[in-house]
Amino acid sequence: MNKNSITPKDLKEELVLLQSQLSSLQQEHQERELQLRERIKELDCLYTLTNIIEKNENSLDKILQETVALLPTSWQYPEITCAKISYRKQVIQSSNFKSTQWKQKAPIVISGLKEGVVEVHYLKKRPRLDEGPFLKEERLLIDAVSNRIAKAAERISTQRQLDVERQALQDANAALHDSLVQSQREKKMVGVSIQAKIDKIITPIFYALQAEMNPGQFEYLELLKKNLDDIISPFVEMSQTGMSRLSPIELQVANMIKHGLSTKEIARIRGISPATVNRHRESIRRKLDITNRKINLISYLNNIVNE
Repeated sequence: MNKNSITPKDLKEELVLLQSQLSSLQQEHQERELQLRERIKELDCLYTLTNIIEKNENSLDKILQETVALLPTSWQYPEITCAKISYRKQVIQSSNFKSTQWKQKAPIVISGLKEGVVEVHYLKKRPRLDEGPFLKEERLLIDAVSNRIAKAAERISTQRQLDVERQALQDANAALHDSLVQSQREKKMVGVSIQAKIDKIITPIFYALQAEMNPGQFEYLELLKKNLDDIISPFVEMSQTGMSRLSPIELQVANMIKHGLSTKEIARIRGISPATVNRHRESIRRKLDITNRKINLISYLNNIVNE
C-alpha cells in the first residue's frame, strides 16, 4: 500500500488499533503496578512480623495482639478487612472483626497438633480471584504468618519450661546445700560431744596410765590412742589452721597443755626435762603465730580444736 492509496477509513482503523494497544498496555501496567504494591505490602507484613516477634520474644500475648493489628493492612482491601487469631483458649481479634463468608484461614500447628488458627475476613463482597476474593499470594502470606506464630509460640513455651526446670534445679541445689550445712553442723555437734567425753573420761585415764608405765609399755598405750583416734576421726575434725604445722611430739604436748597439765607433769609423763617442755611450748606458740601475744595457750588450744 502506497501513501496515495491510504484512505481516511484506513487511518481511522489504524488509530483505533493503536488506541486499543495503548489501552491494553495501560491496563497491563496498572495490573503490574497493583501486583507490585501488593508484593511490597506482603514483604512489609513479614518484615514487621519478624520485628514484633523479636521485640516481644517472651510474650506471646503481645505478639498475637500486634499481629492481629498488622494483618488487615497487608491485604488487598485494608479498609474492609478484619482479622482474628485463636490460640488454645485465647481469642484476639481486631476491633472491627465480624465473621463473614469471605475469609481465609491458616492453622497454627505445633508438633503436629493444631493449636489455633489465623483468620482474615472481608466485610464486603469483592470480585472473585484465585481463592474467592483473595489472591494466591495472600494464601502464601497467611500461611507464612501462621507458621511464624507457631514457631514463636513453641520457642516461648520451651523457654518457659526451661526456666521452670532451671528454677526447680536451683531450689533443689539450695535445699541440698542447706541439708549439707545442717548435716555438717550436726556432725560437728556430735564431734564436740564425743571429744568432750573423751577429754573428760578417757584422756585422764591415759595420762594416769602413762605416768605409771615403764618406757617399754608406752608403745601399747600409743597404739590404743591411735585406734581410738581412728574410731572417732570421722566425727572429730581438728582445725587445719596452725595445728597442721605441729610435729607429732608437739601435737602430743599441745594435747597435754590443752587438758591443763603443767610443765612438770608433762616432763614427768614424757620422761623429758622441763626445759625441753618449755622449748616445745615456745615452738607451738611460734607455729600458731601467737608468740609475744598475751594469749593463754590452754584457752587458745581448746578454741582452735573445737572451731
